[in-house]
Amino acid sequence: MTKRIAVLLGGMSAERPVSLVSGKACADALRRKGWDVVEIDPTRELAKQLDEAAPDVVFNGLHGEWGEDGKVQGILEHYGAPYTHSGVLASALAMDKQRAKAVLQLFGVRCPEGKLVNRLDAAREHVYEPPYVLKPNAQGSSVGVFIIPEGSNRPPAELAADDWTLGDEMLAEKFIPGRELTVAVMGDKALAVTEIIPQTRFYDYEAKYAAGGSVHEIPAKIPHDVAEEAKRLALIAHEAMGCRGLTRSDFRYDESANGGLWLLEINTQPGMTPTSLAPEQAAWSGIEFDDLVQWMAEDASCPR
Repeated sequence: MTKRIAVLLGGMSAERPVSLVSGKACADALRRKGWDVVEIDPTRELAKQLDEAAPDVVFNGLHGEWGEDGKVQGILEHYGAPYTHSGVLASALAMDKQRAKAVLQLFGVRCPEGKLVNRLDAAREHVYEPPYVLKPNAQGSSVGVFIIPEGSNRPPAELAADDWTLGDEMLAEKFIPGRELTVAVMGDKALAVTEIIPQTRFYDYEAKYAAGGSVHEIPAKIPHDVAEEAKRLALIAHEAMGCRGLTRSDFRYDESANGGLWLLEINTQPGMTPTSLAPEQAAWSGIEFDDLVQWMAEDASCPR
């Protein structure tokens, strides 16, 4: 019997546009694989929407606040059908970047020095000696990220704007120079190492999702032992956080004598757009997009 699967896409976060593209791509893949697909753009009445759709499985294609931070996962646990990606605790913890780093450091994963600051305080004066990075502590997709360069006279004034919608809690981190690397983990296997070469100032929202925004070099042209270490650390992060399904860990690789690999964050719901990194790594490993999405649906469970 054909199983009915609900694909959650869109949602209410700042990452809604990306989720609409990701979710549509996954919904189309599942249709090609023979699933009976219903697309749900969740509102705060998601429990009612699920009852009306009556799916056998839920594919969570949401990104950002509410869809990726444990809140929707709690609703899905209550609904009781198998669902994809990580569960309540892993999702909530990974979305809180600073607290996730505290856990990862217990497992020997090196992360940049950082501290939580109020956005208004961060807009008033430097919270670190430049260079440093400021980003919302509970957002993804490089939304609201600022790199304050060496010699900068003042922090970004945008943080004090009345129309700021990305939360008051900012994560300030020491800037790590070097190259941008990422590793996707599928179940219990690290797939590959990609180097991201931004065509913009840094790997921001535009670089991630705009055509031509960045170049993805897979496999990354780095020493073999560095690549293996990046994969090892990504798998440790996936397991230490209690993640399930598909995740992606982002690193900086500092090639200086005292540098090495620094894990920036782990993403429990990586993008599934045409320019997304995890599907590229899966394809490089011999797993086509439709097969990857099928695996994610078959990997679904509850409790998660």
